[in-house]
Amino acid sequence: MKIVTAEQMRELDRRTIEEAETPGEVLMERAGQGVADAVARLAETAGFHHPLVHLIAGRGNNGGDAFAAARFLKEDGFAVQVWIAGAANEIQGDALRHFSRMKDAKITARELPTREDWEESLAYPAAGDLLVDGVLGTGGSGPARGPAAGAIEYINQQSRQALVVAIDLPSGLNADTGAAEGAAVRADLTVTMGLPKRGLLEPAALEYVGALEVVDIGIPAEYITQAALAEDREFIHPNDLRPLLPRRPRATHKGSQGHVLLIGGARGYAGAIAMAARAALRSGVGLVTVLTPAGVAPIVAGSVLEAMVQGGPETDTGSLSAAFWADWRNRIDKFGAVLIGPGLTRNPEGTAIMRHLIRECPPPLVMDADALSLLEGQPHFIAKCRRTALITPHPGELARLMAQDIETIQQDRHAAARAAAESTGAVVVLKGAGTLVAETGKPVQMNLTGNPGMATGGTGDVLAGLAAGLLAQGLTPYDAARLAVYLHGRAGDTAALHKSQAGLTALDVLDELPYAFREISIR
Repeated sequence: MKIVTAEQMRELDRRTIEEAETPGEVLMERAGQGVADAVARLAETAGFHHPLVHLIAGRGNNGGDAFAAARFLKEDGFAVQVWIAGAANEIQGDALRHFSRMKDAKITARELPTREDWEESLAYPAAGDLLVDGVLGTGGSGPARGPAAGAIEYINQQSRQALVVAIDLPSGLNADTGAAEGAAVRADLTVTMGLPKRGLLEPAALEYVGALEVVDIGIPAEYITQAALAEDREFIHPNDLRPLLPRRPRATHKGSQGHVLLIGGARGYAGAIAMAARAALRSGVGLVTVLTPAGVAPIVAGSVLEAMVQGGPETDTGSLSAAFWADWRNRIDKFGAVLIGPGLTRNPEGTAIMRHLIRECPPPLVMDADALSLLEGQPHFIAKCRRTALITPHPGELARLMAQDIETIQQDRHAAARAAAESTGAVVVLKGAGTLVAETGKPVQMNLTGNPGMATGGTGDVLAGLAAGLLAQGLTPYDAARLAVYLHGRAGDTAALHKSQAGLTALDVLDELPYAFREISIR
């Protein structure tokens, strides 16, 4: 999905109002409905029963969205409470129309027009289960002041016991740079209107945005096409992913849904390849084969009952020996994709394995974990693959591959992902907060599903297995990567809402994958 600057969004709004003759209050109505829908979904996923939604509104259009959302939420049976960061007599235009409709719906609003009012409220906070931030929108500039600053402080303090939903962008954040120019709201979910604002995808914004949803408010598609929008990066949105999951023919059988081979595991590291195999099985692929050292094959087979597990020759440290290639070189072309890396270890035999696969493997390769570490300082060797490869490094692995330090990678993740794609000729998935997907000649795609609870052992193996399974079904590496990172993060978000971020494990992410698929595919 394309991204916009604040000025470009204002121009799209203007054209929609003046040329498409859609009144501004109608756009605000649609925005409010979108926010209400997002809040309702979040409450349901988190398991709240009869939650209180506390909406905090500013005096501008962002507040108008909140007023409209409050009315829709009440109609849906939610208990709502509205506070205004300012005085009601300062509300104007479309926001005033929706404020009046909200009052007609018997929703009262408490006015807190000074910073001191908000400071006093901190001693006696409202007990909301969900907080909706509608204080400042894209028109704000500079640090928040007065009641807006007080409202931001209140929201952040209350976020210790409530989930926070920001309207359009977290209050206090610059819509173009993503910088917090003073105090800024830290949201769990940002519901933005029309198109993602560029600042929401900047590294500086990651601590504030949370997950990101986009509400279609009815901007004509031709206006978006005609606008000179940025071409260097895009946002991974489920609407762009749905066509990648077509309806399956009724005569589908396991042989027609692809066959993926996973290579890895070692003594003490059987779990990594087992987790990857379980994720591959959740991808929709028809068949999964695992090649792992003979000594750990029974462990893997017992963990992944649906997979075909084959034991290969092993080294004296219990890792896979490159001697397997003599038996497998003429069998490997029957697979739709091959994953190498989880649990492989950095035994020198692994280097020989990588050279065999890169030079001789006909199917596309997914390289993860130790497979990348074994190629330390040799990114150009990956370009020798017979098909476009897919690599899934975290920042440390990419730093080793590119012979750089982690600080350089993290300082400009977009540039690092692009440089890695150019050097390797591969599709690069740079994992982390705001996972990136890069392929030379295409916009860098940014994913904003996922949460800090996923920073735990095994989740990377789940992503690699999922991506490999999708690739084996015929998706391009670029599409397999985009779909995999979105579904992986979405499954993690749902798992965290069900079980907490602190208690999250890779198995929890695995268990939620079918439901993540269900959100973007009707079947």
